Amino acid sequence: MFQPGDRVRWATTDDDGFPITRYGFVGGLNGDATRVAVMLDGELKGDRVVSLSELAPVEITTVELRLEGIDLLDDPSLRQGLVNLWCAEADQAGLEIVEIEPLGTGVRESGQCFALAEMRAAGRYWVLKALPDHAADDMVCVRATPR
Repeated sequence: MFQPGDRVRWATTDDDGFPITRYGFVGGLNGDATRVAVMLDGELKGDRVVSLSELAPVEITTVELRLEGIDLLDDPSLRQGLVNLWCAEADQAGLEIVEIEPLGTGVRESGQCFALAEMRAAGRYWVLKALPDHAADDMVCVRATPR
């Protein structure tokens, strides 16, 4: 259960129908066990009531970058760019990445899964990986996993 002040990640659909990830803080509980009020970054119009099923706590393992175009994994220079894109997402989420060491054009782990960088955050070591998103065709998911 979330508490007021918790940093959260809200995965939703934008007005144009495309998926979007927003970040904010839990503003308060509203008496409904299925929803909470969230103060979204960059919004001045106040709290938005969001379903708990659409929220995740902001942690290094919950910040994911999902991009259309499986060919991003095929081109070595595009794989390198995924590191910076994920770092921008992590910064927007409010994560503090202590150090990050890119692994060149990536190291193939299996199939189309590539290790892109090693990093240190939250007192632990992590590997940033890019792999096909099995929930959607032609999508790539970039996320951190424990080392």
